[in-house]
Amino acid sequence: MKVSTRGRYAIRFMLDLAVHSDGKPVRIKEVAARQEISDKYLEQVVAALNKAGYVRSVRGPQGGYLLTKKPEEYTMGMILRLTEGEMAPVACLEKSAEKCDRADDCKTVVFWKKLEGAINDVIDNTTLADLL
Repeated sequence: MKVSTRGRYAIRFMLDLAVHSDGKPVRIKEVAARQEISDKYLEQVVAALNKAGYVRSVRGPQGGYLLTKKPEEYTMGMILRLTEGEMAPVACLEKSAEKCDRADDCKTVVFWKKLEGAINDVIDNTTLADLL
């Protein structure tokens, strides 16, 4: 399992908002400059965060984006699942996966389930506030 730039940038964007908003909207261009991310690519990432209700946009000359919740209410799991989809380390553990022909005799499934549990434990118990 590898987290894409989309997932990493979403976390960096949300963290940047938590650090720099002070109750005022933050512009994508400002975040992009601080985080050294293409503002065009960041706009695509932010669109998904906005659609999910994780951030809200404020229009106008003083506009930008704000978090819709407190930093402690966002887990890395929420953000990563939104941007990456399921976080299963192997395809056979994904919710949408068809039953594997080897499932009944698979000697490695216990390992993959433990790894999935460890990943979920970390991402579901780490918040934006923890990273601040």
